Amino acid sequence: MEIGLANLSLADLPAGSAGCITSVEVGGLLRRRIMDLGMLPGTQVRCVRKAPWGDPVALQVRGSIIALRAEDLRKIKISPIINREG
Repeated sequence: MEIGLANLSLADLPAGSAGCITSVEVGGLLRRRIMDLGMLPGTQVRCVRKAPWGDPVALQVRGSIIALRAEDLRKIKISPIINREG
């Protein structure tokens, strides 16, 4: 497993792909909610499913499945995790 260098938003992560949170660029109550869900820098997340129009997005975080709006996910930056088999 190798962590990519590009910083993308969590909203850009394709379904079935994983990433590692690098930063949470939001404040106030939304930041607290995101942190309470366990979405801290260094946490690995996997995009489980996206709704037909891309909103909401289902994510696997620390063994739980949560759904968040794409608007909120754009404020969470990640490095994609690239699996290299073979």
